[in-house]
Amino acid sequence: MSFDYHEAFSRNLGWVTETEQEVLRNKRIAIAGMGGVGGSHLLTLTRLGIGKFSLADFDQFELANFNRQAGASTAHLGRNKLEVMVEMARGVNPGLEIEQFPAGVDAGNLDAFLAGVDLYVDSLDFFALDIRRAVFAACYAKGIPAITAAPLGMGAALLCFFPGQMSFENYFLLEGQPREEQALRFMLGLAPNPQQLAYLADDSRVDLAAGKGPSTPMACELCAGFAGTYALKILLARGRVPAAPRGIHFDAYRNRLVTTWRPWGNANPIQRLGLKIARKRIRSGLRGAEVDGKLRTRPIERILDLARWAPSGDNEQPWRFEIVDDHHVVIHGRDTRDWCVYDLDGTSSQIALGALLETLRIAASAEGLRAEPLLRPDSPEDAPRIDVRLIPDATVLPDTLAPFITSRATQRKPFSTRSLTDHQQQVLEQAVGEGFSVRWIDGAAGRRKMARLLFHNAHIRLSTPEAYEVHRQNIEWGVQFSERQIPEGALGLDLPTRKIMRWALKSWGRVRFLNRFLAGTWLPRLQMDWRTALGCAAHFVIVADKPLITVEDYLAGGGAVQRFWLEATRLGLQLQPEMTPLIFSRYVAQSRTFTSVAAEQSLAGKLAGELDNLAGAAGDYRQRVYMGRIGFGPAPQSRSVRPPLETLLVDAPG
Repeated sequence: MSFDYHEAFSRNLGWVTETEQEVLRNKRIAIAGMGGVGGSHLLTLTRLGIGKFSLADFDQFELANFNRQAGASTAHLGRNKLEVMVEMARGVNPGLEIEQFPAGVDAGNLDAFLAGVDLYVDSLDFFALDIRRAVFAACYAKGIPAITAAPLGMGAALLCFFPGQMSFENYFLLEGQPREEQALRFMLGLAPNPQQLAYLADDSRVDLAAGKGPSTPMACELCAGFAGTYALKILLARGRVPAAPRGIHFDAYRNRLVTTWRPWGNANPIQRLGLKIARKRIRSGLRGAEVDGKLRTRPIERILDLARWAPSGDNEQPWRFEIVDDHHVVIHGRDTRDWCVYDLDGTSSQIALGALLETLRIAASAEGLRAEPLLRPDSPEDAPRIDVRLIPDATVLPDTLAPFITSRATQRKPFSTRSLTDHQQQVLEQAVGEGFSVRWIDGAAGRRKMARLLFHNAHIRLSTPEAYEVHRQNIEWGVQFSERQIPEGALGLDLPTRKIMRWALKSWGRVRFLNRFLAGTWLPRLQMDWRTALGCAAHFVIVADKPLITVEDYLAGGGAVQRFWLEATRLGLQLQPEMTPLIFSRYVAQSRTFTSVAAEQSLAGKLAGELDNLAGAAGDYRQRVYMGRIGFGPAPQSRSVRPPLETLLVDAPG
């Protein structure tokens, strides 16, 4: 069957007239870049009936393009993007007239690239700012309208630049700025109301210095729709087209369309404030990225680089690594019993060390190595030394939990109350492994009982000087990410409560004043304990078949905890530990005093009985390894990260 232009694009008619379709057929659009948005732009505009293009790209398709680029497929790996996209466009319209620039666009061919062009549609890589500035400047000088539709999160932001109106450079003010600052100004200029940041799950993936950032296929397709619509309006002189400094930003994730207006562009006072805030947030997020950006060539370093992401109480990280050789590492453990009321006999630190060993084992499996740990019998209980041998083993398969090591996190905000499925519960129960089981406390009644227990238990946390000292040390204020503490943003509290807490934790006298005269425990307890206990799918207790007595027992318990938590992450579930009731009940069971406040010690005794009823009174208290809540919810936007591996290494003796 022969190709017929009028038949092929006849379904456009009605939205455009026959005459307008002919106008589009004879228009030439220049597109620089055939990647994430460029390929989708080309195909969309081709189906609109545009008959002439000037196209430029020098790159080839690779695996990292698959999530968003129209031409990326296994059949096109290693092929030139321009060549592939021209083939795909001509598959839609064999009669296309295309000027190709396979070396990309540069200062030497810019005039030829824009020759006879009616509209320029920007599709250059986000970070290709030097050539982008040159293309927009040339369009402005030649009287060519230019539009840019930027993929941001799961939305698209559109800006149009017309001859005689505000220019690209006057809007973005990039000249003379360092590379990272240019990228930041370009991003915020595109989206003065940056809706996408509200759901950015991992700030560390935004690396302005390295020119990398996350992307989605939805955003690229939305950009093509935006660009195609405004190309039609510009080329046919139909409808109002907002010109910079006015823009449009639609975010499908947030169900919001906003129109923006920034007179003077990035020189606008509001915009300058936004840039200041964005710099702080992005650079805060890069603290985690800097850790992962280092190229590691030795398997043992890659393994430890993942192992350091194991969970520990308040992000204490009670371990250091001594690399003896490529197949032998010594874990230098330490506990915090001497100052932390939550580390009774060092058992919380031992559970964390067990989680570390399990994480190391999982990471080693990805390298085809079997990890064999051995606790040195002569090492002190408060500073255990563990030798880990990494043995090549062809039978070892990569553990399916390995990809979730760095994404596992604590979410302290409420979850959905949607119940776990039977399958999800079974998978989690199997994850803890032999010698351990899971006790579920779910349903509305179960959640209410847990909420009551946690609400009253929180009174102990917030009313004892021993706990105050821990809280004073383990919160890092004013940050979104923290390498060695809990960042303020991850507390699960609203801003007013955080401000009050920050003021109060300056001294024990302030805490006592608030608690005595202003009911100071109520706000944090309601937010951190009551509403979160009600807002989850279920609470859980990981239980050992036998009492945990030795250090090895607690190490094994920590391994069960980490497998459970990683499996929850793999299932897309959120989790928050709820350990203090369990810890206080251990003090009670051993008739040990943990606070100088007699009323709180007495309250702990009453709550220990409630915990017995909820978690199962028949078992020995030493069998309860870990408690927490689990459910469906968004990933935390603020979290504890880890310091670089190099800061966790110690030299071998001698």
